[in-house]
Amino acid sequence: MVGLGPKAPPSRKGSMTELSQDLLEQAKELERQLTVPASKLKEITNHFVSELEKGLSVEGGSIPMNPTWVMSFPDGHETGTFLALDMGGTNLRVCEITLTDQKSEFDIIQSKYRMPEELKTGVSEELWDYIADCLLQFVETHHPNLPKGEKLPLGFTFSYPATQNYIDEGILQRWTKGFDIAGVEGKNVVPLLKASLAAKNVPIRLTALINDTTGTLIASAYTDPKMRIGCIFGTGCNAAYMENCGSIPKLAHMNLPPDALMAINCEWGAFDNEHIVLPRTPYDIIIDRDSPRPGQQAFEKMIAGLYLGEIFRLILEDMHDNKPIKMFKGQDISALRKAYSLDSSFLSAIEEDPFENLQETYDLFVSKLNIAPSRAELEFVRRLAELIGTRAARLSACGISAICKKKGYDTCHVGADGSVFNKYPHFKARGAQALREILDWPEKKDPTEEDPIEVLAAEDGSGVGAALIAALTIKRVHQGNLAGVLHPENFR
Repeated sequence: MVGLGPKAPPSRKGSMTELSQDLLEQAKELERQLTVPASKLKEITNHFVSELEKGLSVEGGSIPMNPTWVMSFPDGHETGTFLALDMGGTNLRVCEITLTDQKSEFDIIQSKYRMPEELKTGVSEELWDYIADCLLQFVETHHPNLPKGEKLPLGFTFSYPATQNYIDEGILQRWTKGFDIAGVEGKNVVPLLKASLAAKNVPIRLTALINDTTGTLIASAYTDPKMRIGCIFGTGCNAAYMENCGSIPKLAHMNLPPDALMAINCEWGAFDNEHIVLPRTPYDIIIDRDSPRPGQQAFEKMIAGLYLGEIFRLILEDMHDNKPIKMFKGQDISALRKAYSLDSSFLSAIEEDPFENLQETYDLFVSKLNIAPSRAELEFVRRLAELIGTRAARLSACGISAICKKKGYDTCHVGADGSVFNKYPHFKARGAQALREILDWPEKKDPTEEDPIEVLAAEDGSGVGAALIAALTIKRVHQGNLAGVLHPENFR
């Protein structure tokens, strides 16, 4: 794994002298709105720490801080064969992970199945039956001679907000990712899937239900003992880390040992729903107002991949309609007016354009939006993409810094996954620079020296992480440590 450098690499900002005075003034105003200085990052981080603590308390807060009942890191010596099911918004992925007797090594085979769009808004039983059919097909392909009566343990990655009182329970709080199936919200999804598995005689035992951030944390810790936090920066954003049970007041009634560990699924996209500290622009306010759930996921709406392209689109639309510069004057911008027609990959492509004349950006605008920008407009949109991408990366560092400050981590590794982290240009380096500013690290004497807190590309949380958590759960059952492990129905 390669750590993040101390400073963002120089990016091609183009020649701002290409801009007219009106366009230059608008660019400067957007720089003012979208730039987050170190002092503001520190203010956000300090508020973030207090909100993390509030979420662990009895009274709660905007950040749910959901206990996951994953109560240990892997030691690297876990063995066995486990299935992992990842129910995403586009695909259903089934993996078989064999944890070998070689420390921290594993073998993996996997199959992907398309998630039919009609199932996302259909009948609950049809969804679970489809998943059961996919699992049955996978088992029949890879275990044609499975002994009668034997069941393969399964870790189920269900990355939708869910309440867990046990590790094999997930009470759906609300659907996301385009799902809207009636009669499931407020219910435990595990019995729904188990009923379909039983009806089709699928030889599988559902052992653990996990969130992908928890899986990312555990999978990364399996191969890296310095790992302390797992993050997702993709379509959405989230994080998980290990907390001491004595620091979770809302679990005090469980009488767990104070020094026992508990993985916490932060669901930190909801940070600052009260709009106290995040530096929202008029465009962020529009995104929130027009979203399906106004007032929710305030943090996520400023940094997640789902929204970066929409912020960009709204600004360009405003530049055309309401500013004296009249961007794209005389051109048909009907394609640009379609909400959520641009995603973060559009901004990535602009930032990656290597040509001095921004030819690839020009071609992108023509093919995607039927707009032919002038040279000055190309320079403007390049700067705008950089501003939006940089703000997202810098704000993302506030959540990481907050967990590190709360836990007293001066040094650690953070495992990060998701399309924005992995694919957006300079996201890692910009985030690393923000961490340096927030946490007041001295400048490096040696550029190859590792940062005190390194954010690294994560292991496969929804696959390897789910399998490892299934293995850890079985180990706890064998040890007789059953608190929060299995729903009482499963003791029989």
